[in-house]
Amino acid sequence: MIRTCLAALAAFALMAGAAAADRQAREVSEAEARAVHARVLTLDTHIDIPRGYATHAIDPGGFTRLQNDLPKMRAGGLDAAFLIVYAGQGPLDDDGYASARATAENTYQAIMRMTRAYPDQIALARTADEVEAIHAEGRLVALIGIENGYLLGPSLDDLPLWAERGVRYVGLTHFGHNQFAGSSNPLERLGDSDEDPGLSELGRALIPALNDHGILVDVSHVGKRSMMEAVALSRAPIIASHSGASGYYENARNLDDEQLDAIRDNGGVAQMVAFRSYVADVDPRILEGITALRERYLSEGWAGASQADLIAYQDGVAGLRARYDDVTLAQFADHIDYAVARIGIEHVGISSDFDGGGGVEGWDDASETLNVTWELLRRGYSEDEIRALWGGNVLRILRAAEAAAQ
Repeated sequence: MIRTCLAALAAFALMAGAAAADRQAREVSEAEARAVHARVLTLDTHIDIPRGYATHAIDPGGFTRLQNDLPKMRAGGLDAAFLIVYAGQGPLDDDGYASARATAENTYQAIMRMTRAYPDQIALARTADEVEAIHAEGRLVALIGIENGYLLGPSLDDLPLWAERGVRYVGLTHFGHNQFAGSSNPLERLGDSDEDPGLSELGRALIPALNDHGILVDVSHVGKRSMMEAVALSRAPIIASHSGASGYYENARNLDDEQLDAIRDNGGVAQMVAFRSYVADVDPRILEGITALRERYLSEGWAGASQADLIAYQDGVAGLRARYDDVTLAQFADHIDYAVARIGIEHVGISSDFDGGGGVEGWDDASETLNVTWELLRRGYSEDEIRALWGGNVLRILRAAEAAAQ
């Protein structure tokens, strides 16, 4: 199916190149930006869910200290988001898998509590058509993605359950190699080799299984060898749900030109991420200050910190970023420009990684989402191009994944 549309994609790439050549920066009023933003379905492909979500500690139906909650989505015009079921990498043994499953279950149940508590405001979508239908009703849209296939355990037995629950992409790895693939960031504490080992036998079975269930293969956080092998195996378009462009800013988490080209040739989408340290150099004084704050307030990790410690840490980080030069929305948009020029508008998208470390000055929580559209308009992107970047491309590959499912 992918190969049959390569000629059309190649033609589109030529048109995209011509459009980029004609694109010119211009002045844009706030009123114009708001009008375009209101007409475009905005879909952020990676937002994390913290501990205590949808409990008495954190009510996402009200303004919270999170970067993303329902009022901030409405205030910023963020219409839809992939909410993330995540588990950090641990040992490849029964205890490690059991712990990851428990963490994943708690996060999934938190997402479900939120949708049950506010059914008039937000609903879970399992298909691209449902995304559009829920949005047309005036409600926000939640989708579910898995970050780190580690939580699936030592077999594929759990995959049908997660598919039934509505998971629509699975990130093969996070930090650290796992039972499926190699990570872009191996972990010394787990004994990982510096080299990406490529897909394991179980990993090579996982890719077609994801295709069978209509679930996108997510290659963010995945080592290059494993990523290229996954792209070659997938009969549906793949997604990089939250990555940057190494050709603009070198980082192990970002995608080099060969990887971007592979995503284009596969028909997939590379979602550029507004994560400061993946976008540009961070002022070393900010990094030093954050290290000191972590040692003071997060010495036992996020899970071991009290609510007061978390608040003190967040306030301290905000103070550092206000004091020194921060990574900006304009620098993030440079990644979008680079990827669009390299692989074409149809293969690029937008993600924040809010509440997982993401955000830049100008788009540091969901209430500032309008600013992204405004910046793209200033750079000469058309409304149709912005529509593709903000969600149209992702809806296309979701439909392709649904069509590829058996």
